Amino acid sequence: MNVPFLDLKAQYRSIKDEIQKEINEVLDNTAYICGKKVKAFEEAFAEAHGAKYCLGLSSGTDALHLAYWCLGIGIGGRSQVASSKSQVPSGKLEAAGEDKGTDEVLVPVNTYIATSETITMVGAKAVFVDHEEESFNMDQGKIEEKITPRTKAIVVVHLYGQPADMEPIVAIAKKHNLLLIEDCSQAHLAEYKGKKVGTFGDVGTFSFYPGKNLGAYGEAGAVITNDESLYQRMLRYRQHGAINKYIHEIEGHNYRMEELQGAVLGVKLRHLERWTEGRRRVAKRYRELLAEVAQVKLPQEMPYAKHVYHLFEIRVRDREALAQYLKDCGIDTGLHYPMPLHLQEAYQYLGYKEGDFPVAEKCCKEILSLPIYAEMTEEQIQHVAGKIEEFYRR
Repeated sequence: MNVPFLDLKAQYRSIKDEIQKEINEVLDNTAYICGKKVKAFEEAFAEAHGAKYCLGLSSGTDALHLAYWCLGIGIGGRSQVASSKSQVPSGKLEAAGEDKGTDEVLVPVNTYIATSETITMVGAKAVFVDHEEESFNMDQGKIEEKITPRTKAIVVVHLYGQPADMEPIVAIAKKHNLLLIEDCSQAHLAEYKGKKVGTFGDVGTFSFYPGKNLGAYGEAGAVITNDESLYQRMLRYRQHGAINKYIHEIEGHNYRMEELQGAVLGVKLRHLERWTEGRRRVAKRYRELLAEVAQVKLPQEMPYAKHVYHLFEIRVRDREALAQYLKDCGIDTGLHYPMPLHLQEAYQYLGYKEGDFPVAEKCCKEILSLPIYAEMTEEQIQHVAGKIEEFYRR
């Protein structure tokens, strides 16, 4: 039996008629950028996450870049945005106006590079923080030791679909007057103590890369916020610094969402809660079927979190051999991620070395992502779990 890592065709078949109808409307109307479909999706997505504002964007990476830029993160808090006090979020005015050299931004060392490379793109410096072994998220107990006079912000990543422990992180951000950004690219509809992620900080960013729990048919992303002034700033920056066409108040960029993606995401958002429960069903069955396999360490769902299982990560000592065995049995797996950021060649200039982040280094050698998607059948789940058990029985 073949079990793909993700079956987007199965998902598409279940909503094909709805998708075709929406796409045909876009083609008939010939409005292809930030039209009515995008606006409708923005409103629905904001409501789904309990946010006042949502802005549809061209990718999750652009969502991060836009958020950092519009929050004034850069060189000494003196980026173009932060140069005017009227453009800085309330409560951050004094900090943003002080010139302390290159801003530093605390970021988890175990995440996709988009979270950190966009920090560099605005002229700031990424400062890595190790993660908790149980949740895979930023270790809130290791944050304050990384804070310096140059620290401007904390970026929290709700990795694999599990919310980070937000209460202590929010408290640290308030104590040190730091901006707080939530990277929710893998955590659509995830909850921390009953509240959806994305509005605990100043802004939440989302990716709709096709493989995400809510995926576009191409690249797309979004930001959500409850800060009206920040929303208005991001709205201008999304379209070359303009609200009215060809009237440019500032220099911006092109982060606009395509209307086709807004249409697709609008359809898929209506099914997201059901698909999320489908993923949680698969995760529950994996736990039940693999509970007695001593060589497999299963992911924990933290008591404060509603995990949406963008990925289901197990930890094993002989990962490469197991992955190859599963591949030989027709089962696709993934590695998320095989190397922590501080050991990547791209970040050699930061001067980190092996041993600096022991938890991340250990986990990155052991994690293996199993197939998980809402359409997985009981037979497929049992096949994956059975082959893992068979591997260790041998």
